[in-house]
Amino acid sequence: MAVFGKKRKRLTTDEHTGFGSNPENYGGRFVTKEGAANVVKTGIPLFDQISWFHTLLQLPIWKFHIVILSVYAFINFIFASIYYFVGVEHLNGITASTELEKFGQAYFFSAQTFTTVGYGHINPQGFVTSAIASFEALMGLLAFALATGLLYGRFSKPRAYLKFSHNAVIAPFQEGMALMMRVAPFKNATLTDATAQITLGLQVQEKGKWVNRFYPLDLEYDRVNSLTLSWTLVHPITEDSPLYGFTEEDFKTRKGEILVFLKAFDDMFSNSVVKRTSYTFEEIVYGAKFKTMYEHNDTLTSTILHIDKLNKIERVNG
Repeated sequence: MAVFGKKRKRLTTDEHTGFGSNPENYGGRFVTKEGAANVVKTGIPLFDQISWFHTLLQLPIWKFHIVILSVYAFINFIFASIYYFVGVEHLNGITASTELEKFGQAYFFSAQTFTTVGYGHINPQGFVTSAIASFEALMGLLAFALATGLLYGRFSKPRAYLKFSHNAVIAPFQEGMALMMRVAPFKNATLTDATAQITLGLQVQEKGKWVNRFYPLDLEYDRVNSLTLSWTLVHPITEDSPLYGFTEEDFKTRKGEILVFLKAFDDMFSNSVVKRTSYTFEEIVYGAKFKTMYEHNDTLTSTILHIDKLNKIERVNG
């Protein structure tokens, strides 16, 4: 079993990671697989904890559409209820006989007013009903302006269309071993000047007490000019590496996490994009290597990148 910190060159630690040193105060991993900080904030009201603008921009597209449709339906339900309780007799053109039909027609009148369509089949009569309809029309204009802004923000927001492999591996490399993880672009975006940084978060025992320590890991290549194919990030496990001497059993019994940060320039957005992820020791496969995920086509005129092979690994002899 590896003895961390045995007599050799003193390892350089990173004291500016933003993570605390006391492992007793931490639960789970430091960073999620999606790259977000694994932190839940409490002590303030719910609506002060969340930036709704950021939340709506980051939601998956299907959830975003559900939120928009739900808000639209809810607002119309509220205004339909107001029209119903004020009295549908003040809505000229409603001919329904049952209360449910009356409410339904009031709801669709609300939808027409909210969207400023105004078919004219039903129209408000009286000051109160007209004032409610006028206010709803104003609300509709503001709501659709907001929804349009959010939709544009989602399309115009710079994003790193990159996927990391689900697992990292410890594979033979040159005369020794190396820690490797793989990343690949998955859309028709052009990324240049890509740089990567990797940090090891590890629980170590100092003066009889367990503490979190963070160590920057050197990479064989920490920068590529163009990220068009897959990029395997390789950290050679030399005597200067904090992982030097670690065995397969150590990765099973020790608590550690590999934090990965990648930044690249997207010429379409003319802006830098970033992507983060992490690998706990449980997600590191010892004695394996990644399978090749790209090849030439049949006519030798282009290269095929198989994104579905990003996580493909095979066992190797150490």
